[in-house]
Amino acid sequence: MAFLSQEQAAPAWFLSLAFLGTLYAAAFSFRFLAYLALCLRRPKDLRRRYGAWAVVTGPTSGIGRSVALELASRGLNLVLVDLNAANLKEISHTVRSRHAVQTKTVVFDLSLVSTAQGDEALRRLREAVAGLDVGVLVNNAGVAKPGAVYLHEADVEACVRLMRVNLWALTEVTAAVLPGMVERGRGAVVNMGSASSEAIPSFPLYTMYVAQFSRSLYVEYRSKGIDVQCQAPFYVATRMVSVLAETGRAGRLSMLLIAPTPDAYARAAVRWIGHGPPVCAPNLGHELLWCLAAVLPDFVHDWLRMREHLQHRAVAQRAPRRRAGVPTTLK
Repeated sequence: MAFLSQEQAAPAWFLSLAFLGTLYAAAFSFRFLAYLALCLRRPKDLRRRYGAWAVVTGPTSGIGRSVALELASRGLNLVLVDLNAANLKEISHTVRSRHAVQTKTVVFDLSLVSTAQGDEALRRLREAVAGLDVGVLVNNAGVAKPGAVYLHEADVEACVRLMRVNLWALTEVTAAVLPGMVERGRGAVVNMGSASSEAIPSFPLYTMYVAQFSRSLYVEYRSKGIDVQCQAPFYVATRMVSVLAETGRAGRLSMLLIAPTPDAYARAAVRWIGHGPPVCAPNLGHELLWCLAAVLPDFVHDWLRMREHLQHRAVAQRAPRRRAGVPTTLK
């Protein structure tokens, strides 16, 4: 039997890289096959599994509007929560005209949580859901920083508003709805997050989301029959993404290649409720991107994101946008 000489043997570094590559390919294949298996499952009858009503925040545009209509198409009555009464009236009328369901509306500027006005709106929300069989909560409303800026350049009031909507309000609304779910022993909480905080290591000059909150709730409440998810999409073709796409070729290319419409994303998002891990990407293209993103080292992600977002910042500085009054239904 012939043996390789020391010079002919593969170097240790090559063997190490080959081993790591094999491990990654196996992990990629396992994750993707598990995702496909979940896609092949029949969607749950949400009304029968969880309850007759759903609460949706930020339902007047973008993902929130599409999710509200998708839930209504599956027979769920809706409690719609937004800051604009006229927009709430319009989406409520649209839902009822298309689907034989009931709706309730609650005017609630989520940026006012922990204030006297916010406390009053939260009381109205609790009254609206009292006695209802609320089985699904979709925390969709959210805001982003008004432009790509360094923290020391950002408007303090805008940052506080962002934290109130994206963190405090999400927690307060969830706390208002959870007691009924716990009492009935069933429910589903879906928090719309972003792949910017999960699939890649950093997202400089922009905000982050609350996947850790969702993971913790998942552990706390799964034994009580309540499913909790943070859905973390990449780009979806909403108003917020269209603004980003205007800032450079990279943004436009990303949006054209991977951004589903809000309706397409909503179909995948609602189908995914009750399935999969606590943090997930319901859209197939987004799941592929999530897996592929793991190939790049963190420092490459950091460099790419910083470079792209500095371009956003430069464009914004050349053509300043109005920084106040950013709506709370950007998703």
